[in-house]
Amino acid sequence: MRSHPRLVRGISGSAGGACMFQSNDVDHLVISTGHQWTGTGWSTRRQFITNLSATLFTLRGFPGLEGVHQWIGIPIFSAYLFAVLGNCTILYIIWTEPSLHQPMYYFLAMLATTDLGLCLTTVPTVMGVLWFQLRKISKQACISQAFIFHSFSFMESAVLFAMALDRFLAICYPLRYTLLLTTSRVAGIGLALLLRSTLLLVAPMAFLQQFPYCPGATLSHSYCLHQDMIRLACANTVFNTFYGLIVILLTLGSDLLFIFISYSLILKTVLGMNSGDEGHRKALGTCVSHLCTVLVFYVPVLGLSVVHRFGQHASPLLHVVMGNVYILFPPLMNPVIYSIKTKQIYSRILKAVSLKRV
Repeated sequence: MRSHPRLVRGISGSAGGACMFQSNDVDHLVISTGHQWTGTGWSTRRQFITNLSATLFTLRGFPGLEGVHQWIGIPIFSAYLFAVLGNCTILYIIWTEPSLHQPMYYFLAMLATTDLGLCLTTVPTVMGVLWFQLRKISKQACISQAFIFHSFSFMESAVLFAMALDRFLAICYPLRYTLLLTTSRVAGIGLALLLRSTLLLVAPMAFLQQFPYCPGATLSHSYCLHQDMIRLACANTVFNTFYGLIVILLTLGSDLLFIFISYSLILKTVLGMNSGDEGHRKALGTCVSHLCTVLVFYVPVLGLSVVHRFGQHASPLLHVVMGNVYILFPPLMNPVIYSIKTKQIYSRILKAVSLKRV
């Protein structure tokens, strides 16, 4: 009697992956790519599927606009260049100006460093796709990029929370501010935030390394994201899905909540001040730049998350555009915001420019 083919999901009947394979009751395995193999034993078949699973991912440019990728690359590379120059300028000014060696500017230096990290992590693959048609990336390189990228993203959120804490202490406890936030404590906070941003990612990245992936796996962006890779895994990804959600709630979610609480307490303190107390009002003025930075970071994060969660049927071009806004907008705008809104930074930039003209 002729055996009928059956569908097998993933490599072991798991419902966690998106790959579909066809198999016959006899010792034949037909994969959706058209490749046929005859073997003995299910373990051999599993090994065959694992070996065939994609060791290369395909990065996505701008769908439908492949013919003008080189032109699109010009403004994107310009944004990268300005972001790198702007953040390097912030770091240089803080490093060379002794009067800026204060907790507020130390945290600003951490923010500029994370922005530089985000730029340098994604620029090789983004510009490789747009200018050199380098659309293939190995699984190991993709996982490494995802780990570094998400670490910097979590670090940026953590630094924004630390900056909110700094403003809270400066306004609500001005007399104890210098005692509470010493240089050594700021360094300790930075180290703790770095460890939190990296150690939480070790487990899901280890699982990504073990997963088999569908042949011809195509990512949604020109760089690698954890949520994008688990979508292409031919395996049970329940742990990564729920663990990733918990990590986001414990990092980005908790950071945003504490930022909101900090500014609620700051607003309460300012409203309770005497109308003639200018010191507190000046300190409150420094919060404006930080609030703008919070919006610049969290709005693209929220937009990209909504597109990934609910935009399965949306245009692939929307995914690509939101992905590029997410990686470019915060590093580009943060130096602009702090250069304009922070008088100390602005005056140092003007001083440096005037000296060059002389």
